[in-house]
Amino acid sequence: MMRWLGALLIIGCTTIYGFYQARLLQERPRHIRQLRSALQSLEAEMLYGQTPLAKASQNIAEQLKGPVAALFATFSRSLAEKKATAKDAWETAIHDTWKDLSLQEKEKEVLLQFGATLGTMDRVHQQKQLKLTQTHLERDEEEAKSIQARYEKMYKALGVLAGLLIVILMM
Repeated sequence: MMRWLGALLIIGCTTIYGFYQARLLQERPRHIRQLRSALQSLEAEMLYGQTPLAKASQNIAEQLKGPVAALFATFSRSLAEKKATAKDAWETAIHDTWKDLSLQEKEKEVLLQFGATLGTMDRVHQQKQLKLTQTHLERDEEEAKSIQARYEKMYKALGVLAGLLIVILMM
């Protein structure tokens, strides 16, 4: 009886882990899509609405949910409290919320490069930088979707099969 309970526990744990890894693959394209949408909103607020950066970021944070909203809320708070420059506030916000975002290092690098130019250029150049960042993120989103389609089912199946293999080897 105890052996079967242990076997079910092992299979259950490996299955949960497989589904967890599959969920991470699902979240990455969603987070990138939210970031792209947020940057489009930031562009509209800054360039067309001429909203200050702190207020524009707060507006974006209120429109979104999840870790991307937390990123913009943290950025807005740092700017509103006048603790740092836009670049430093952006870097701090990324580092503070990074563990909650299902992104890879290349997306982090794109976001940090964007933050390095944030608030240092005129409107035309800032708009070009926003478009460049959105283009990079769009490419990364397509790649993330491709990886998700290729590996999501595999992670789920491997979780179950790894549990079965462990149980078989232990019996």
